[in-house]
Amino acid sequence: MISVAEALVKVKAGFSIVSSEHIGLADGLGRVLSEDVAARVSHPSMAVSAMDGYAVRALDVFGAPVYLNQIGESQAGARFAGTVKAGETVRIFTGALLPDGADAIVMQENTEADGARIRIKEGVGSGKYVRPAGMDFSEGDVPLKAGTILSARDLGLVAAMNVPSLKVRRRPRVAFTATGEELTMPGAELRPDQIVSSNSFAVAAYIETLGGVPFNLGIARDDEDSLRQVIANAKGVDLLITIGGASVGDYDFVSKSMAENEADLSFYKVAMRPGKPLIFGRLNGVPLLGLPGNPVSVGVTAIIFLKAAMDTMLGADETEVMETAVLGCELPANDHRQDYLRAMFTRDAQGHGVVRPFGPQDSAMMTRLAEADCLVIRPPEAPAAKVGDRVEILRLLYGTRTF
Repeated sequence: MISVAEALVKVKAGFSIVSSEHIGLADGLGRVLSEDVAARVSHPSMAVSAMDGYAVRALDVFGAPVYLNQIGESQAGARFAGTVKAGETVRIFTGALLPDGADAIVMQENTEADGARIRIKEGVGSGKYVRPAGMDFSEGDVPLKAGTILSARDLGLVAAMNVPSLKVRRRPRVAFTATGEELTMPGAELRPDQIVSSNSFAVAAYIETLGGVPFNLGIARDDEDSLRQVIANAKGVDLLITIGGASVGDYDFVSKSMAENEADLSFYKVAMRPGKPLIFGRLNGVPLLGLPGNPVSVGVTAIIFLKAAMDTMLGADETEVMETAVLGCELPANDHRQDYLRAMFTRDAQGHGVVRPFGPQDSAMMTRLAEADCLVIRPPEAPAAKVGDRVEILRLLYGTRTF
């Protein structure tokens, strides 16, 4: 049995970055950049007004109140073509280009108009309410780097950079199969000895959330021929996931099948709770991640290990700042396994993060996982913790999406 840290190192080492493809900007949400994105224009391209008001020469309004003569108007998309000279002003609107000769904006609330005669009630300094050319970014700037998981905000930025297409990592193809004689699909009439195959739907969603394409190979029954037939269908995939059958019971055929097929087994137990019976290796040249059959264990191991595999294949930026929060309840001392406690994150009156792990943490309680918005990480042999102690947490977020 190895530690979580050791297992993560082995999982990451078992994958290489997938190839790239070009996509249109409209298809970029959630994709991972495979190359830096440089701006093709400056933003703004020229100095523009940040206010509705009047474009002036700051020198002319230094001794306000003063009167200036309006010589024209500048709108967004319809600039004033002339030059502002001494004693002159141009009516201007937000986003409109600053006329030549002007170097400041007086907002309209500080003016009075009498036809073309404009009273400037307050003076402004040079550059006031002016957005200079390149204030946001300049042509050639690289605000988005390879490895970025593109959010809606990123796509807006790319569009403003006048970039119509992107080079991204292709979506890894991930096949999965749930194992177990007792499994049946949602909506079926259940016998007393049957359970709904909920893990298949959860795993497919985890794969999609993490940027992959899921392929459901169906349910493999508790015999080696069934598992062998299902696995044979996993051709051309980047990762094969089995759900269940990873323990050491008489009917846990995944570990037996790997042994009989002389698979390259990297590990088969991890010192964590939930998720101890976890397998990783290669079967017929394909990386295989054998998840436990327990629904909560599937969720926790997917969030930790499937994410590591997918990030590695996608070359995603894995830079993560471990968050901490204070405990809102007491916790007993931990044993030799690393605990991942389902918990709720709140903030106290001072704005400090507070976490409260749920009471029973039984790994069959799926509602606890659905309700949780973070996991409290308890290292092996951690001493008892009291209210107010600071603990490490893992927020159930990925990019801009929620697990």
